[in-house]
Parts: sequence; C-alpha cells; structure tokens
Amino acid sequence: MLWLVLYLPRLPLEAFPSLPSPSAIVGRERVVVADRAAASAGVMPGLRLAEAWALLPGLAVRQRDVEREQAALARLACWAGAFTSEVCCLPPQTLLLEVAGSLRLFGGVAVLFERIVAGCAEQGFAAQAALAPTPLAAQWLALAGDDRPCLDAAQLPLRLGRLSLSMLAFSPQRQARLGSFGARLLADVLRLPRAGLARRLGADFAADLARALGDLPDPRPRYVFPERFVERLELPMRTENAMALGFAGRRLIAILCGWLAARSAGVNECLFEFIHERGTRQRPATVLALGFTTATRDAERISRVLVERLQRLELPAAVELLSLRAEALEMLPGRTASLFGECAEGAAGAAGDSVAALIERLQARLGNDSVHALSAVAEHRPENASRRISPRLLTGKRSAASLLAAAAMPDAGCGPRPLWLLARPQALREVAGRPQCAGPLRLLTGPERIESGWWDAGEPDALGDLRRDYFVAISARAEWLWVFRCQAGWFLHGVFA
Repeated sequence: MLWLVLYLPRLPLEAFPSLPSPSAIVGRERVVVADRAAASAGVMPGLRLAEAWALLPGLAVRQRDVEREQAALARLACWAGAFTSEVCCLPPQTLLLEVAGSLRLFGGVAVLFERIVAGCAEQGFAAQAALAPTPLAAQWLALAGDDRPCLDAAQLPLRLGRLSLSMLAFSPQRQARLGSFGARLLADVLRLPRAGLARRLGADFAADLARALGDLPDPRPRYVFPERFVERLELPMRTENAMALGFAGRRLIAILCGWLAARSAGVNECLFEFIHERGTRQRPATVLALGFTTATRDAERISRVLVERLQRLELPAAVELLSLRAEALEMLPGRTASLFGECAEGAAGAAGDSVAALIERLQARLGNDSVHALSAVAEHRPENASRRISPRLLTGKRSAASLLAAAAMPDAGCGPRPLWLLARPQALREVAGRPQCAGPLRLLTGPERIESGWWDAGEPDALGDLRRDYFVAISARAEWLWVFRCQAGWFLHGVFA
C-alpha cells in the first residue's frame, strides 16, 4: 500500500474565503491561524486576541467554525475521488489517500503526487503533502513538511528518524517525558527498547511507533461518498459578471467529477444555482441547467458547456454563493484497451465523445431548440419519413454512427435517399421531355414509384395521397440530384452531393 497525506494547516482560515485581509481565526480568545499579512505584523497562533488587535488594529477576526471546516474537508474528499476511491478523512485537518492502485493510471508517483498537490491548491487549500507506505508515517512526514516520497518500507526508520519530536502531534506531557529521556529526534526514540517505552509512555505510544514502521497493521475507516451530490461554494467576493463565475464553477465541477469517478457513474444533467447577495430586495437564485448528449464525468467537457452558457447569461444581481446539484446518475464504467493499443471500439468511442461534445457546445451557443437530430419513421412519403428529436447517443453504442441523426435508412428494397431534402419540392422546366436544372439533367437510376398516403387525404395540413416516380439525376455541374415526375410535371426534391 502507498498512502498520500494532505495536511491542511490553514484550513480554519481557508474555510472563510470571503474574509478580508489581514485576518485571523480565533478560538477561546486566542489566535488559531492568521493569514500572511497578519503574520508579517506579528500575529501568531496562540496569541491572545487583545494582543493581536494591539499589534494590528485593522485585523478581521472570525470565530473558528468546526462544522464549516469539516464541510470543506468533505468537499476535498469528493474531489480526491478522481484519483482513488480509497479516501479517509481525519478531522480536523487531514486527508488520507491510498494511491498504490492509481500509479500506472496517472503515469507514476511523481506525476500523480504533483497533480494531487496542484489540484488541491486549485481547490483553494494550501497543503503539506507526504507519501509513505504506512498512513501514520505519511502523516508524520506531512506534519514535518517533508514532501519527498518514501516508497520503500525499509527506508522508514531512516526517514522518520530525522523528524524532530517538536513537529509531531504529541501531547505536551508526552513531549516533556520524551525530553526527559534526552530524546530530540524520533531516531532517539526508536533506539530505546519498545518494552520500556510501553511501560513509561503507555502501550498505545509503542503501538503507534510499530504502526508507523509497518510492524503492525493500521486499518483506517474509508470515507463514504454521499448518495446525492449537492455542494455549495462561497465566493471570495461578490460579482455581477457572469463570466467571473467560471473559475468557481470549475472548482465545483472538479468536485463533482471526483464524486462521479468514485461511484463509477456519469450525469446527463447538472444544475447550477447562483445565490444572489442578501439585501432589502432578496432575489431568487438564478438556475442554470447543463445538459449533455451522453452521460459524462469529464471535467473539461462539463466546463466547456458551462463557459458557453455563462457567455449568454445576464445576472439580475450580484452573486455571493454557488451551488451545484446532480441527482440522476447513470453507470459509466471505464474503457478497456487492447494489449497493443486502442482497439477499434475504443477509437469509435472517442469519435462518439467528440461528436457529443460538439453537439453540447452548439446547444449551449444556439439553444437547445436550434440543435436537433433526425429519426427515421416507417413512412414511404419522403416528407414524412423522418422527425426531429433530441440528439442523444444510443445506449451501449458510442460511435458517431450511433447518433439517432444517422438512424437506419429505409428498407434495402428502396432506392437511395439524399442527405439534404428540400423543405418543398422545387418545380423544374421540361424541354423535349427532359427535366432542366441549370441545363438538361441526365437520369442515372429510376424510376422508383412512391404511391402512398390515401389515409390522410382529407385531413387539414396533411400531405395526402402521392403518386410519384423518383429518379437519381446528374446535372451539368456534376450535382447528384433526387427528382421526381408526377401529373404536375418534374420536381427537384433532394441533393446528394
């Protein structure tokens, strides 16, 4: 096993993103953590509040909110689901990830470590990260700020031995007792007999040393990902610009995609709510629904649709809070590859994803009503042989050809059908018995008799009974045309190319 620890020393402050600088979080009239501006003025953890205000009269102060911190830690746990489903929350400020099974997927230890630390920073948290074969060893390395990965359990005595006891989360009484033994580094403690340590400091301390070194098992309870996804994010400052919401929206999308990855699922729709600032006239939240042609958990794909929609969104008032909700999930297992690279099915799946992403961007720019697909109907009359439908990919078929827009053509007994059908047949001139369209047409195939529709001949706005002979013709400009002849003469009805 390989454990990656994210220790968040500034979490009490980061849980209040809208707090102005200089600022500090206090508990029991003492400073818990201060931002950089306050720290540069001498406001340090443990300082009394009155002394902090004496040093910095303009210091903004908030009481520590443990529930708010745990909500932020749970959001980060959902985000970490994009890297591994083996996540452990250790209140108040630590997150544990078991990443041994994710190394090959993300390109190795260095790449995965860098991506997780960078992603944590994008989520608004300054983390001290460490990597070790045991969870407790990774925690101690993170507390000490040692971010060099330790991959071999045999190196643990050496790596842990360099840690100062003052940096570890031991109680003051235990620190004093170890100091009385002359121990300053953890290596000094490891050289002492375990039985003597257990008698003088308790069996739990000796057991912790054994767990850190891998001599005893150290099972950790896993984080249970919620059944429904509803997350809120407070903005650092109120904004009236819709495009400025994109950055915070991408943070929520990353959390959503991590939650979806842990549940092996995707979404066809998610809902953003923009909560407006409080005032004398409270406005209802602005709701923005993002729809997708196929179930997805691709953060880039969801973010592209969000940005396209935000470009056309007008906010009635300033926004101070974002909310993202996703309820209807669809199972979305990962793709498999062949031994020697991507198989044909994988390539077709990639093509289907690109078509789906294109459709989603067109819908976001033009509106859902302006983008549609065509579905074949069991009808001989060409005008009635298709209908407009929502562009959705068929379940279980992930190629571009599986779009309903490319639904099954008529029966094999029928002749060819053009891709472009005119809204109304266009009358053609006839010269010496030959139809004319920018010159005489040369008939290639036909005739194909279409005679149908007697059942709705008396209905208003219905096409009625037809008797047409269809031909494939080529014009003088090498256009392939679909023409027919009836009692009224020659007509152009479609274009092949």
